[in-house]
Amino acid sequence: MAEKSDWQFPVEMRPRPEDWRFDLDGALDAVVQLRAEIPEDAFTAQILGTERVGNGVVIRDDGLVLTIGYLITEASTIWLTTNKGVVVPAFPLAYDQTTGFGLVQPLAKLGVRPLARGTAGACRIGENVVIAGHGGRARALRATVFAKREFAGYWEYVLDEAIYTAPAHPQWGGAALIGSDGRLLAVGSLLVQEKVDGGMLQGNMLVPIDYLEPILDDMLKLGRPRREARPWLGMYTTEAGPKLVVAGVASGTPADRAGVKVGDVVVEVAGEKPAGLADLWRRIWRLGPSGTIVPLKVLRKSALVDLAVHSGDRNDFLKKPHLH
Repeated sequence: MAEKSDWQFPVEMRPRPEDWRFDLDGALDAVVQLRAEIPEDAFTAQILGTERVGNGVVIRDDGLVLTIGYLITEASTIWLTTNKGVVVPAFPLAYDQTTGFGLVQPLAKLGVRPLARGTAGACRIGENVVIAGHGGRARALRATVFAKREFAGYWEYVLDEAIYTAPAHPQWGGAALIGSDGRLLAVGSLLVQEKVDGGMLQGNMLVPIDYLEPILDDMLKLGRPRREARPWLGMYTTEAGPKLVVAGVASGTPADRAGVKVGDVVVEVAGEKPAGLADLWRRIWRLGPSGTIVPLKVLRKSALVDLAVHSGDRNDFLKKPHLH
């Protein structure tokens, strides 16, 4: 997750102040660079790396920064940098596994005006938006919303509705989607590829800001939302045509202990066939909270195998932040 410090968008791809009804430069200044260091023995170190670089968005007068959670998961050190060159240490306050949002509190003043939060409902397909990374206009992209739909991730993650934009911002993690009213509508999560008219369209998937409002107070007070943790297996599953194939199993996780193997094809959950990746995760979550036994039937080579996975809470596998 390293970055090139000197890259810029071509001028024709950048948003122009005269095209927007808000203070473009002021909005872009609310986006800060986020650098996180993660211990080498952290659960997520092998997958996400020990040095992570992305973006965050200042959303309150006290400097509270909203980002995408994988940047700060298990972070031991975080530094924030503003467009004016102010650099301050920060503390990872919260990470919500369900939405993917993370919150970071600066430990000194950033001197940045917060970006007001809007609603993704105000963002329509075909609308022009700004995808902003840290670095002002040179690293801001004029983009278009091309879809609003469900997203399912191999890491046991589902959004009922995500926002998809193109062209792609190359530093999408924690980037701000700013709507035509100058408000924050979503936060960048992924690079995606879509088949369009026989070709491939590269874009970004962003998490709508609307998912933050119901959980913000709990995240600030408790470090996570006040809801029962979902059952988590620790298996990475992908769609291969109509098949749901286990592409990876994290060591020491419930799936690993239950004997799930890479290459297994998930055929049933609790006696019912999942229709796709999102349906697989939802069927597992409907069985109960973390700790619930999840009955799986998998196809392994040419044999059907029944497995009982004693699910866990993903948060229990992660290092917790310490305020030094």
